[in-house]
Amino acid sequence: MSEARRRCSNYRAITVSDDDAPTTTGNAANAAELDDATGDGLLASGLAAEKANRLAKIDALRSAGANPYPYRFDRSHTLVELRALHGGLEAGTETDFEVAVAGRVMLMRDSGKLVFATMRDRDGEVQLFVSKAVVGDAAFEAVKDLDLGDWVGVHGTMMTTRKGELSVKVQRCELLSKAVRPMPDKWHGLTDTDTRFRQRYADLIVNEEARRAFRIRHEIIASIRRTLHGRGYVEVETPVLHVEAGGAHARPFVTHHNALDMQLYLRIALELHLKRLIVGGMERVFEIGRIFRNEGISTRHNPEFTMMELYQAFADYSEMIEITETLITQAAIDATGTSLVTVYGPDAQVDVDLAQPWRRARMIDLVAEATGVEVHPSQPVEQLRALAADHGVQPAPQWGSGKIIEELFEATAESSLLAPTFVTGHPVEISPLARQDRHDPFLTERFELFVGARELANGYSELNDPVEQRARFEDEQAAKEAGDAERGTVDEDYLRALEYGLPPTGGLGIGIDRVAMLLAGVHSIKEVILFPTLRPEQS
Repeated sequence: MSEARRRCSNYRAITVSDDDAPTTTGNAANAAELDDATGDGLLASGLAAEKANRLAKIDALRSAGANPYPYRFDRSHTLVELRALHGGLEAGTETDFEVAVAGRVMLMRDSGKLVFATMRDRDGEVQLFVSKAVVGDAAFEAVKDLDLGDWVGVHGTMMTTRKGELSVKVQRCELLSKAVRPMPDKWHGLTDTDTRFRQRYADLIVNEEARRAFRIRHEIIASIRRTLHGRGYVEVETPVLHVEAGGAHARPFVTHHNALDMQLYLRIALELHLKRLIVGGMERVFEIGRIFRNEGISTRHNPEFTMMELYQAFADYSEMIEITETLITQAAIDATGTSLVTVYGPDAQVDVDLAQPWRRARMIDLVAEATGVEVHPSQPVEQLRALAADHGVQPAPQWGSGKIIEELFEATAESSLLAPTFVTGHPVEISPLARQDRHDPFLTERFELFVGARELANGYSELNDPVEQRARFEDEQAAKEAGDAERGTVDEDYLRALEYGLPPTGGLGIGIDRVAMLLAGVHSIKEVILFPTLRPEQS
């Protein structure tokens, strides 16, 4: 085998010729035989044969002294940079501008003495124009012998074809990584959704919508960081392993530390450690971190997910409402270029401009609107039990008036909150870390943000009285002992921190995954988590 042939080995790609309609060669034809059971894109026998063929090519390369997996490639430009520099070239133009670019071959068409291929890197695509007269016979045959999915690096010059397609006129081609397994077919793709999520690496190769969703997610997180850094917040990292599972109502994952012989919990919230830092005088802190809750899986829930929580000394929940609007609206602009979003509810959709002021409404008022009956946590619990039963809610024996009101809200009012709405005034019973409302001792200075009938954020004026906080914790402990596994316990170390003095503080938590769902326009949380939790793969 010649040196030129060793440089650019095996790979069929999917590509659009500059001159003809989309055409595939080689393995792409087999890819139409979808294996629904495995999602491999080929029937088992076809897959085995194809892998054997590609492995044989690798053996041939190695026997000839070539390395099908070289250590590095020095590229001069990304493909987006190429388009920025040369996107304005007129049709039929050749330049002497030399480039070294790398990517995965996605499409290929053999046109006799020319091969057209599409190369893709992280953010862009470009056509490769391979002429037998330029690269020589052996190298040309090596290019034709490529398989779909191979990674290649090419050296060449920039040009446009007679139809105006920006291309790299290839002078030399190197195989950078041989793909042993064929890609899913571009048009049929991975038809089983579980397979898409389980084999995210394959999904990202062929699914532009998946790549778009994760670009948006990245921009959301980057935008939030920029905004908070601009406001003087310090980004911190707090423990994932907790002695007490606190800061939220959720069932934790339990683990064991062998060296210390102690039970620990994966964190269910970031809150309590961040407020310890406010006690320590850091004044403005935030964390973007992974949270773990041992709960069910749905289109809105994954057992591990990403939260952003921030805490600001000398503020209350009104400032948290303002910064919530700012963070999400700015993230929308940074991630999608506009503040306009389409919000999807259970039975309807609305177009919303996030730059407009968002509605604010108390939870008890929303329940009254939905049921036609005024409710308040001061009411006797039996009255609220009867109202709950009328609306299909079966209260647990240990629920008080506040918890029943929350369940009524979820059953009767939540699904109608399509446009952004701050739901405020949560009952004390369901808000163990929030301050009492300064005008109503049965309610708290707390809000939840709902968009598209989904909760996106939660914030409040933080409770900073250690005596009252202990009483709330003891109520939580009693509820847990009565059978509510999601309730909290008495966190003595956090109480000790409060005894040193927590200044007036506002706190906020935003669910990053749900914001990404909103801005990417997807309906399942699995679409914005790269590797969501799934049932074990069936053999």
